[in-house]
Amino acid sequence: MMSGPLSPNSWHYRELNARNPGLSYLSDGLIELAEAGHPVVAGSADLQYSNGLNKFAKAYPDRYIQFGISEQNMVTAAAGLATCGLKPFVATFASFLGLLCCEQIRMDVAYSAQPVRLIGHHTGISLGFYGTSHHATEDIATMRSIADLAVVSPADGPQLQAAIRASADYELPIYFRISRGRDPIVYEDGVTFEFGKAVVHSIGEELNIIACGMAVHGALEAAKKLNAAGRSVGVIDMASIKPLDREAILRAAGSAKKMLTVEEHNVIGGLGAAVAEVLADEGAGVKLRRHGIYDEYSLIAPPTHLYAHYKLDAAGIEDVALGVMNG
Repeated sequence: MMSGPLSPNSWHYRELNARNPGLSYLSDGLIELAEAGHPVVAGSADLQYSNGLNKFAKAYPDRYIQFGISEQNMVTAAAGLATCGLKPFVATFASFLGLLCCEQIRMDVAYSAQPVRLIGHHTGISLGFYGTSHHATEDIATMRSIADLAVVSPADGPQLQAAIRASADYELPIYFRISRGRDPIVYEDGVTFEFGKAVVHSIGEELNIIACGMAVHGALEAAKKLNAAGRSVGVIDMASIKPLDREAILRAAGSAKKMLTVEEHNVIGGLGAAVAEVLADEGAGVKLRRHGIYDEYSLIAPPTHLYAHYKLDAAGIEDVALGVMNG
């Protein structure tokens, strides 16, 4: 039997986390709230090095709980902590949190209106070759159908930290959908965030793209190339999927007759469905293309290969946008 602690070099978690600087924004946001006097506590299901919470655990060891591989128990315990006046942030892979823990989120957290912050990380197909069990392409649909539960999909680390800062005074529970920490930076540190408000980067006369999460950077890059080629394409970052900025959607529909939603998620029930519901409710006469995973279990491969295959990178979004405009 091995005696003494394992060497810090015996596993690669620390090295891998250093390569994912975007994940540090999660701990930075929690440390910021704790330093401001908010009763923040955090927990993870044996993944503190995969989601960056190790930094918060080091800064506030008495406020961090290692639940082990017991995600459902973690969510229920977080609801219990919230009843004691604490603000729990619990994190694990989105495939486990948004799907495996759906019952606990619905009954223990949302139905009880407890201010638990659920951090589903490595969303969509970002776990690549870990396979279907670790892909999360249904969590937006599941989470946004639960009453009194906000759903937020930040584009990058700075926007995540801003959303965490904004959550300090948000009374209802929140599901944060974040990626793997290697996403290109879209926003500068110190950016602001408001629940229920989109970030309108530009409005186009031919096409408006509404994106969330990792797809925002690709949408901006695609629009930049298309506009440079003489087209008129706008981009809206709909990080707040629920509550949804209906006004921003309708303004975009009023300026262009074609719209495109882009998400790292099944096109059924996700951001595209949320936008389609608004357009249908209001009778907005625009053509909408919902782009994402087309109701299938995604392939197993490195994330970058999958993004290219499913046309969720900048080049792919540009190609899809051209098809919509020329169709």
